[in-house]
Amino acid sequence: MNQRKQVLLTALIFIICSVQLNAQKGFQQDTSYYETFPGKTTVRLYLSKKYVHLNFPSDGSAEDLEYKANPKLNLGVGVTVKNISINLFNGFSFLNNKADEKGKTKGFNFQVHVYPHKWAIDLMYVAPKGYHLEPQGLAGVPADKYYYREDVKTTFFGISAYQVPNKKRFSYRAALLQSEWQKKSAGSIIYGGEIHHGTAQGDSALIPAFYSSKFPQAGINKINILSFGPGAGYAYTLVMAQHFFITGSMVINLDVNFVREENEAIKEKNVSLNPSKVFKAAAGYNGRRWNISANWTGSSISTQGSLTPENYKFSSGNIRLVVAHRFDRHKKDHS
Repeated sequence: MNQRKQVLLTALIFIICSVQLNAQKGFQQDTSYYETFPGKTTVRLYLSKKYVHLNFPSDGSAEDLEYKANPKLNLGVGVTVKNISINLFNGFSFLNNKADEKGKTKGFNFQVHVYPHKWAIDLMYVAPKGYHLEPQGLAGVPADKYYYREDVKTTFFGISAYQVPNKKRFSYRAALLQSEWQKKSAGSIIYGGEIHHGTAQGDSALIPAFYSSKFPQAGINKINILSFGPGAGYAYTLVMAQHFFITGSMVINLDVNFVREENEAIKEKNVSLNPSKVFKAAAGYNGRRWNISANWTGSSISTQGSLTPENYKFSSGNIRLVVAHRFDRHKKDHS
């Protein structure tokens, strides 16, 4: 990460933390819908796997190509005290195949999701290197092998922020951070916007030579994208018997996209208007002391280049399985 991006990332984290802390002052939710635990510390154990996918459109005479990073399965621990959460994780060898047939992915994948009561904010900086094509046998490799490109890398940086008007009855934290307890079903419209900037590039053409006649962007080794726009959607948590819940959240953005496709000889530019999405889902058990759940947060950007009739798609996200327990810091809190 270069110095300018480090400074910008630090500034955004500071702004997000300030928003989160200030948003809690003087706030009082409807306690018949969800409960907070200011006197408790939430400790969690979790498994997580992040993903990044790059979809390259063909001319219609072949299937699109989808590059996938091959990240590790991570085991992590985390703690939430009041409004601050810290998580530590590692991709231990016993959870991952050292001789993975899909090839190795290296690099950086930083995703932060924070939920002040008035907001849902997502910050992303992903920079993986090393992608493979699925399924096996593509691009002329043997049928039992994956086409792997160690040189293909991406760098995507972005932030999205959405207001949650029904903050007094609906809680993202209950579903995704395990620090609150949603006791009754509730939902909220959500609205705001996003901005992303990213590149995908390789030492040689991103489209394998095997498919050069079927992909109009054959020969391109770098794609640069700037995307921003407003969005709106809805989030809802269905609660059964006070403890079992299913949460779904979807925002559709209408983004202005600036795309540049290039190699050593050409630079093709295009401006387009395309939808993108930010989604969240969770399900499990939640109560005053325990939370056992699974959650999925992700986003997908769709944008059109000047050389392709269909859209490029860039997707990223994080899937987690969580067991969390809330411990008293002060006086005893009886169930």
